[in-house]
Amino acid sequence: MKGQDMVLLLVLGLVIWILGTLYYARTGAVVLETTPLRYWTWFFLSPIISAAVCILILRWRHIAAADWSSAMLLLAIPGMIGEAIVLLNLSTFMPRIHDSSGGRYGAFLFATYALVLAVAEIVTLRAAP
Repeated sequence: MKGQDMVLLLVLGLVIWILGTLYYARTGAVVLETTPLRYWTWFFLSPIISAAVCILILRWRHIAAADWSSAMLLLAIPGMIGEAIVLLNLSTFMPRIHDSSGGRYGAFLFATYALVLAVAEIVTLRAAP
């Protein structure tokens, strides 16, 4: 993987995290503090949508399958660090969400990062000789 791809993936990871955080800061209550059906629907859709976006980015950059784990980590790390800060200060960064919804939001994040990283690991392992 080229150095410029590494920097670009980190920057894109930061941009995706900022956009996702702004989205959930604005609409999170509608998803997190709603009916169980709506919550669970979004709980399954959010990781799938995130994984699809990440896969499209890696394909757009023509990242070799053997490098997907590293590349996906570069996309994920800015968000993982950022979300740790957001979750520690939920009422500051997401005032529309009740503090009691922090666990639900955290569950969204864990599921999303787990799926994204698992997909990348599977692709990388399949590429191994």
